[in-house]
This record gives sequence, structure tokens and C-alpha cells, in this order.
Amino acid sequence: MKQKVIIVLSVVFMLFMAGLFIYFLVKDDPSKWRVGLGGIAVSGLPLFLLLLKKNPFNIPEIVAYYVFIFCSTFLGSIAKFYVHVPWWDTSLHLYKGIFMGIIAITLIKVLIPKPALEMTSRFLIFLFVLSLALVASVLWEIYEFFGDLYYTETMQRGGNKDTMYDLLSGFAGALAIASYALFRKQKF
Repeated sequence: MKQKVIIVLSVVFMLFMAGLFIYFLVKDDPSKWRVGLGGIAVSGLPLFLLLLKKNPFNIPEIVAYYVFIFCSTFLGSIAKFYVHVPWWDTSLHLYKGIFMGIIAITLIKVLIPKPALEMTSRFLIFLFVLSLALVASVLWEIYEFFGDLYYTETMQRGGNKDTMYDLLSGFAGALAIASYALFRKQKF
């Protein structure tokens, strides 16, 4: 079942982004065709993990990944929600903080053997979940910086203030999931 969901979502999203890529390439809109091209690449990641037979993520995590990619690439950059919806960017950073925290929990379950996990400190798990989600927020801000520098100018319209709000939103989402992991360790 998971394999079919990954294949369908990957193919549908890759075709959607390929269509946008071609449309905006023909219209000679470089900022949007580049987003389409990037969308093709990132939509293939779960399919790539499937081909490597190393996809530890469950269906809700995979669907959440595509929701984020759709909201950031298509709605955010191409449909210009980043420009026209004041809370869009901040909300996506909160979502990403939560999502990456959940991914961190999955990685803990996959990478740490059960006996070792039982002896792992709750605080260490908290730090790992928080750290991974925060690194994702920082990397996303680097992506936004270079994206605006070379391609779009739509992701960091607020400059340093935008960056700080984004990092704080990602931190809030990460902190919520890390706190959950701190108190729910026994369920891993």
C-alpha cells in the first residue's frame, strides 16, 4: 500500500510540476520555471527512497511532505501566496518545524535499536528532535536567501525580520514536537 501511495503521489506531483515548468518556460518566466524544475526534483525524493528500499516513513508522513511541497512551491512561489497572504510564510515554517520533528522521531525509531532506545535519555531524544528540526529551519532560510539572491525575490521580502519570524516559527513547531517526544519516550 505504501509503495503505491508513494508512486502515485510522486508521479502526479512530478507531472504537475513538469507541466508548470514547461508552461512557464514557454512564457519565459524564469523565476517560475525554476520553481517548477525544483518541484520536479523534490517531488522525486520519496520515490528515490523507495527505489533504494530505504523509505522508513509512513503514509501520513509522505502525504505531509507533499502537502508542504505543494504549499511552498506552487501556492507559495508560483501562486504568490508568499506575497499576497501575510501569514503564509510563517505558517509554513511552523508546519515545517512540526513536520521535521516528526521525521526526527521516525529516524530515532529506525536508527536506534530498541534495547538501546530504552536506555536513551529522554533529554537526549528531546535535543535530537529539536536540533534536527532547527537545522531544517536554518537550511530553509539559507535556501530562501540564495533563492531570492539569484531567482525570485519573493521569499524574504521582510529581510532580517522575515528570517527571524521564520526561525521563531520553526522553533515553535520543533519545540512542540520535541516536548511531545520528551514526555512520550516510552511509546517509541
